[in-house]
Amino acid sequence: MRSPYHPPVKRSVEIAGHKTSVSLEPLFWSLLCAAAAELGLPVNALVARIDAERIRSVTPPGLAGAIRLWIAARLGERGEVD
Repeated sequence: MRSPYHPPVKRSVEIAGHKTSVSLEPLFWSLLCAAAAELGLPVNALVARIDAERIRSVTPPGLAGAIRLWIAARLGERGEVD
């Protein structure tokens, strides 16, 4: 396994027809891509879903933070983290 310690990498995504970028560490990007594949969604569609959930929260984090939190919550629900 390669080291998980890597600075964020800026990637382009499209949400509701608008291009934006998100900076995520490669580990989180890989987990996001794996989750999208598992759910049968394109990565952009999953990011749009996470963005919509983020916007509805009382104190919405930035998009990159929301993606990291969504991944952590997903792993927690699956019992993969405490």
